[in-house]
Amino acid sequence: MLAAEKPELVFIVTSYDAQHLPVFPALAIDCMRAGAHAWIEKPPAGTSREVREMIRVSVETGRHVAVGLKKMFLPANLKAKALSSRPEFGRISCITARYPQSLPPCEERSDNVKMVGFLDHFVHPHSVLLLLGGPLESLFVTRSFSGAATVSLQFKSGAIGNLILSHGQSVSSFFERTEVIGDGENVVVDNNVRVILYRSGKRKQGYGRSGDYFNVTDDESSPLHWEPEFSLGELHNKGLFLLGYAPEVISYTTRLLEGLGPERGTLGDALEILLIYEAYRKPDGIVHFIESYATR
Repeated sequence: MLAAEKPELVFIVTSYDAQHLPVFPALAIDCMRAGAHAWIEKPPAGTSREVREMIRVSVETGRHVAVGLKKMFLPANLKAKALSSRPEFGRISCITARYPQSLPPCEERSDNVKMVGFLDHFVHPHSVLLLLGGPLESLFVTRSFSGAATVSLQFKSGAIGNLILSHGQSVSSFFERTEVIGDGENVVVDNNVRVILYRSGKRKQGYGRSGDYFNVTDDESSPLHWEPEFSLGELHNKGLFLLGYAPEVISYTTRLLEGLGPERGTLGDALEILLIYEAYRKPDGIVHFIESYATR
Protein backbone atom coordinates (compact mmCIF):
# COMPACT_ATOMS: atom_id res chain seq x y z
CA MET A 1 0.00 0.00 0.00
CA LEU A 2 2.73 2.47 0.95
CA ALA A 3 4.63 1.82 -2.30
CA ALA A 4 1.61 1.66 -4.58
CA GLU A 5 -0.61 4.41 -3.19
CA LYS A 6 1.97 6.76 -1.64
CA PRO A 7 -0.51 8.09 0.98
CA GLU A 8 0.10 11.39 2.73
CA LEU A 9 -1.42 10.17 6.00
CA VAL A 10 -2.11 6.67 7.33
CA PHE A 11 -4.52 5.91 10.18
CA ILE A 12 -3.32 2.82 12.06
CA VAL A 13 -5.94 1.10 14.20
CA THR A 14 -4.60 -2.33 15.10
CA SER A 15 -4.23 -4.33 18.31
CA TYR A 16 -1.62 -6.25 20.28
CA ASP A 17 0.98 -8.78 19.17
CA ALA A 18 1.60 -12.27 20.60
CA GLN A 19 3.53 -10.70 23.50
CA HIS A 20 0.52 -8.48 24.30
CA LEU A 21 2.36 -5.33 23.20
CA PRO A 22 0.92 -2.70 20.84
CA VAL A 23 2.11 -3.03 17.23
CA PHE A 24 1.81 0.68 16.41
CA PRO A 25 5.49 1.70 16.67
CA ALA A 26 6.84 -0.53 13.87
CA LEU A 27 3.92 0.32 11.57
CA ALA A 28 4.24 4.05 12.21
CA ILE A 29 7.97 3.89 11.48
CA ASP A 30 7.26 2.06 8.20
CA CYS A 31 4.84 4.86 7.24
CA MET A 32 7.27 7.65 8.10
CA ARG A 33 10.10 6.04 6.17
CA ALA A 34 7.75 5.71 3.18
CA GLY A 35 7.07 9.46 3.36
CA ALA A 36 3.68 9.38 5.09
CA HIS A 37 2.47 10.93 8.31
CA ALA A 38 0.73 8.55 10.73
CA TRP A 39 -2.04 8.57 13.31
CA ILE A 40 -1.98 5.71 15.80
CA GLU A 41 -4.50 4.56 18.37
CA LYS A 42 -3.76 4.32 22.05
CA PRO A 43 -1.84 2.88 23.78
CA PRO A 44 0.97 4.08 21.51
CA ALA A 45 3.53 1.50 22.65
CA GLY A 46 4.47 -0.92 25.40
CA THR A 47 7.78 0.76 26.31
CA SER A 48 9.23 4.25 26.34
CA ARG A 49 12.11 2.93 24.20
CA GLU A 50 9.69 2.34 21.32
CA VAL A 51 8.31 5.87 21.63
CA ARG A 52 11.84 7.29 21.59
CA GLU A 53 12.50 5.37 18.38
CA MET A 54 9.38 6.85 16.77
CA ILE A 55 10.58 10.31 17.84
CA ARG A 56 14.00 9.64 16.31
CA VAL A 57 12.53 8.51 13.00
CA SER A 58 10.08 11.45 13.00
CA VAL A 59 13.00 13.87 13.29
CA GLU A 60 14.96 11.94 10.68
CA THR A 61 12.15 11.85 8.10
CA GLY A 62 10.31 15.07 8.87
CA ARG A 63 7.06 13.09 9.15
CA HIS A 64 4.67 13.42 12.08
CA VAL A 65 2.86 10.91 14.29
CA ALA A 66 -0.24 11.75 16.32
CA VAL A 67 -1.60 9.50 19.05
CA GLY A 68 -5.30 8.91 19.74
CA LEU A 69 -5.33 10.44 23.22
CA LYS A 70 -8.97 11.40 22.82
CA LYS A 71 -9.34 12.77 26.35
CA MET A 72 -7.02 15.62 25.36
CA PHE A 73 -9.62 16.64 22.77
CA LEU A 74 -12.85 16.34 24.76
CA PRO A 75 -14.64 19.70 24.55
CA ALA A 76 -15.28 19.62 28.31
CA ASN A 77 -11.61 18.98 29.14
CA LEU A 78 -10.47 21.70 26.74
CA LYS A 79 -12.95 24.10 28.34
CA ALA A 80 -11.52 23.25 31.76
CA LYS A 81 -8.02 23.84 30.37
CA ALA A 82 -9.04 27.25 29.01
CA LEU A 83 -10.81 28.27 32.22
CA SER A 84 -7.92 27.21 34.45
CA SER A 85 -5.45 29.09 32.21
CA ARG A 86 -7.15 32.46 32.78
CA PRO A 87 -5.15 34.96 34.90
CA GLU A 88 -8.03 35.28 37.38
CA PHE A 89 -7.97 31.52 38.02
CA GLY A 90 -4.50 31.81 39.50
CA ARG A 91 -1.75 29.23 39.60
CA ILE A 92 -3.02 25.64 39.67
CA SER A 93 -2.37 24.16 43.10
CA CYS A 94 -4.29 20.89 43.05
CA ILE A 95 -5.93 18.47 40.60
CA THR A 96 -8.11 15.48 41.47
CA ALA A 97 -9.43 12.88 39.05
CA ARG A 98 -11.41 9.65 39.15
CA TYR A 99 -11.41 6.76 36.67
CA PRO A 100 -12.72 3.17 37.16
CA GLN A 101 -9.57 1.14 36.47
CA SER A 102 -8.08 -1.89 38.23
CA LEU A 103 -4.35 -2.02 38.99
CA PRO A 104 -2.78 -5.51 39.23
CA PRO A 105 -0.78 -6.35 42.37
CA CYS A 106 2.98 -5.67 42.36
CA GLU A 107 3.94 -9.29 41.66
CA GLU A 108 1.93 -9.28 38.40
CA ARG A 109 3.07 -5.96 36.97
CA SER A 110 5.98 -7.43 35.00
CA ASP A 111 3.55 -9.70 33.13
CA ASN A 112 2.34 -8.14 29.86
CA VAL A 113 -0.76 -10.36 29.84
CA LYS A 114 -1.79 -9.28 33.35
CA MET A 115 -1.04 -5.61 32.56
CA VAL A 116 -2.70 -5.35 29.14
CA GLY A 117 -6.00 -4.06 30.53
CA PHE A 118 -4.23 -1.41 32.59
CA LEU A 119 -2.05 -0.36 29.63
CA ASP A 120 -5.12 -0.09 27.42
CA HIS A 121 -7.05 2.25 29.72
CA PHE A 122 -4.74 4.10 32.13
CA VAL A 123 -3.80 6.44 29.27
CA HIS A 124 -7.22 8.11 29.59
CA PRO A 125 -6.97 9.66 33.07
CA HIS A 126 -3.26 10.36 32.73
CA SER A 127 -3.68 12.16 29.41
CA VAL A 128 -6.26 14.42 31.09
CA LEU A 129 -3.85 15.07 33.97
CA LEU A 130 -1.08 15.81 31.47
CA LEU A 131 -3.33 18.22 29.59
CA LEU A 132 -4.38 20.11 32.70
CA GLY A 133 -1.33 19.87 34.96
CA GLY A 134 1.65 19.20 32.73
CA PRO A 135 4.36 16.57 33.31
CA LEU A 136 4.73 14.69 36.58
CA GLU A 137 7.60 14.75 39.03
CA SER A 138 6.55 11.69 41.02
CA LEU A 139 3.72 9.36 41.91
CA PHE A 140 2.90 7.33 45.01
CA VAL A 141 0.54 4.36 44.67
CA THR A 142 -1.58 2.70 47.34
CA ARG A 143 -3.56 -0.32 46.14
CA SER A 144 -6.67 -1.84 47.68
CA PHE A 145 -7.28 -5.60 47.95
CA SER A 146 -9.82 -5.21 45.11
CA GLY A 147 -7.48 -3.59 42.61
CA ALA A 148 -8.75 -0.07 43.27
CA ALA A 149 -5.98 2.40 44.02
CA THR A 150 -5.18 5.95 45.03
CA VAL A 151 -2.31 7.67 43.27
CA SER A 152 -0.73 10.74 44.87
CA LEU A 153 0.84 12.98 42.25
CA GLN A 154 3.46 15.71 42.27
CA PHE A 155 3.59 17.83 39.13
CA LYS A 156 6.74 19.55 37.91
CA SER A 157 4.82 22.83 38.10
CA GLY A 158 4.64 22.46 41.89
CA ALA A 159 0.97 21.44 41.90
CA ILE A 160 -0.16 18.28 43.64
CA GLY A 161 -2.88 15.86 42.65
CA ASN A 162 -4.74 12.70 43.39
CA LEU A 163 -6.04 10.06 40.98
CA ILE A 164 -8.64 7.58 42.26
CA LEU A 165 -8.68 4.32 40.27
CA SER A 166 -12.23 3.49 41.33
CA HIS A 167 -12.41 -0.17 40.33
CA GLY A 168 -15.52 -1.76 41.81
CA GLN A 169 -17.96 1.08 41.22
CA SER A 170 -21.39 0.38 39.73
CA VAL A 171 -21.63 -0.11 35.97
CA SER A 172 -24.50 2.40 36.02
CA SER A 173 -22.29 5.10 37.58
CA PHE A 174 -20.66 7.89 35.62
CA PHE A 175 -17.03 7.04 34.87
CA GLU A 176 -15.05 10.20 35.44
CA ARG A 177 -14.81 13.37 37.46
CA THR A 178 -11.99 15.91 37.32
CA GLU A 179 -11.43 19.04 39.42
CA VAL A 180 -8.77 21.72 39.07
CA ILE A 181 -8.16 24.14 41.95
CA GLY A 182 -6.43 27.48 41.52
CA ASP A 183 -6.24 30.56 43.74
CA GLY A 184 -9.82 31.33 44.71
CA GLU A 185 -11.41 29.50 41.77
CA ASN A 186 -11.99 25.88 40.82
CA VAL A 187 -13.41 24.11 37.79
CA VAL A 188 -15.12 20.70 37.73
CA VAL A 189 -15.72 18.36 34.79
CA ASP A 190 -18.42 15.79 35.59
CA ASN A 191 -19.14 12.75 33.43
CA ASN A 192 -17.11 14.21 30.54
CA VAL A 193 -19.85 16.66 29.51
CA ARG A 194 -20.78 18.92 32.44
CA VAL A 195 -18.45 21.82 33.29
CA ILE A 196 -18.83 24.04 36.36
CA LEU A 197 -16.64 27.04 37.09
CA TYR A 198 -16.71 28.27 40.68
CA ARG A 199 -15.60 31.86 40.33
CA SER A 200 -13.65 33.99 42.74
CA GLY A 201 -15.73 36.20 45.00
CA LYS A 202 -16.37 37.39 48.55
CA ARG A 203 -19.22 36.61 50.89
CA LYS A 204 -21.86 39.31 50.88
CA GLN A 205 -22.32 38.78 54.62
CA GLY A 206 -20.22 37.27 57.36
CA TYR A 207 -20.05 33.55 58.02
CA GLY A 208 -23.39 32.16 59.20
CA ARG A 209 -25.29 35.40 58.55
CA SER A 210 -27.13 34.53 55.30
CA GLY A 211 -30.32 32.46 55.34
CA ASP A 212 -30.49 32.33 51.52
CA TYR A 213 -27.83 30.39 49.64
CA PHE A 214 -28.51 32.47 46.51
CA ASN A 215 -27.44 35.48 48.54
CA VAL A 216 -24.04 34.19 49.68
CA THR A 217 -22.19 35.94 46.82
CA ASP A 218 -23.03 38.46 44.11
CA ASP A 219 -24.41 37.07 40.87
CA GLU A 220 -21.28 38.34 39.11
CA SER A 221 -19.19 35.83 41.07
CA SER A 222 -21.69 32.97 41.17
CA PRO A 223 -20.79 29.64 39.50
CA LEU A 224 -21.05 29.19 35.74
CA HIS A 225 -22.42 25.93 34.38
CA TRP A 226 -22.27 24.40 30.89
CA GLU A 227 -23.70 21.15 29.51
CA PRO A 228 -24.96 20.08 26.07
CA GLU A 229 -28.59 19.74 25.12
CA PHE A 230 -29.76 16.42 23.69
CA SER A 231 -32.97 17.45 21.93
CA LEU A 232 -31.69 18.64 18.56
CA GLY A 233 -29.56 16.87 15.97
CA GLU A 234 -26.48 18.99 16.58
CA LEU A 235 -22.87 17.95 15.99
CA HIS A 236 -21.93 19.13 19.47
CA ASN A 237 -24.21 16.62 21.24
CA LYS A 238 -23.00 13.55 19.34
CA GLY A 239 -20.61 11.06 20.92
CA LEU A 240 -18.10 11.44 18.08
CA PHE A 241 -17.62 15.05 19.19
CA LEU A 242 -18.34 14.81 22.94
CA LEU A 243 -15.80 11.99 23.35
CA GLY A 244 -13.05 13.65 21.35
CA TYR A 245 -12.93 11.33 18.31
CA ALA A 246 -13.86 13.89 15.66
CA PRO A 247 -11.95 16.79 17.29
CA GLU A 248 -8.66 14.85 17.40
CA VAL A 249 -8.89 13.93 13.70
CA ILE A 250 -9.97 17.42 12.65
CA SER A 251 -7.17 19.03 14.67
CA TYR A 252 -4.43 16.78 13.28
CA THR A 253 -5.47 16.88 9.63
CA THR A 254 -6.00 20.64 9.71
CA ARG A 255 -2.55 21.20 11.17
CA LEU A 256 -0.93 18.86 8.63
CA LEU A 257 -2.56 20.84 5.81
CA GLU A 258 -0.99 23.95 7.38
CA GLY A 259 2.43 22.28 7.46
CA LEU A 260 2.36 21.75 11.24
CA GLY A 261 2.64 18.73 13.51
CA PRO A 262 0.02 17.73 16.10
CA GLU A 263 -0.77 20.19 18.86
CA ARG A 264 -1.85 17.56 21.39
CA GLY A 265 -1.51 13.79 21.33
CA THR A 266 2.11 14.24 20.28
CA LEU A 267 4.89 11.69 20.56
CA GLY A 268 6.16 13.81 23.43
CA ASP A 269 2.85 13.29 25.21
CA ALA A 270 3.10 9.57 24.40
CA LEU A 271 6.56 9.41 25.95
CA GLU A 272 5.31 11.04 29.17
CA ILE A 273 2.48 8.49 29.32
CA LEU A 274 4.81 5.51 28.78
CA LEU A 275 7.28 6.75 31.39
CA ILE A 276 4.37 6.86 33.83
CA TYR A 277 3.33 3.35 32.80
CA GLU A 278 6.84 2.06 33.45
CA ALA A 279 6.78 3.70 36.88
CA TYR A 280 3.55 1.82 37.71
CA ARG A 281 5.24 -1.45 36.65
CA LYS A 282 8.23 -1.19 38.98
CA PRO A 283 7.85 -3.69 41.85
CA ASP A 284 10.68 -2.35 44.05
CA GLY A 285 8.85 0.40 45.90
CA ILE A 286 5.92 2.74 45.51
CA VAL A 287 7.57 6.13 45.02
CA HIS A 288 8.67 6.59 41.43
CA PHE A 289 10.23 9.70 39.93
CA ILE A 290 9.25 10.37 36.36
CA GLU A 291 11.81 11.38 33.76
CA SER A 292 10.19 14.20 31.84
CA TYR A 293 10.36 14.67 28.09
CA ALA A 294 11.25 18.34 28.45
CA THR A 295 11.16 19.25 24.77
CA ARG A 296 7.61 18.02 24.22
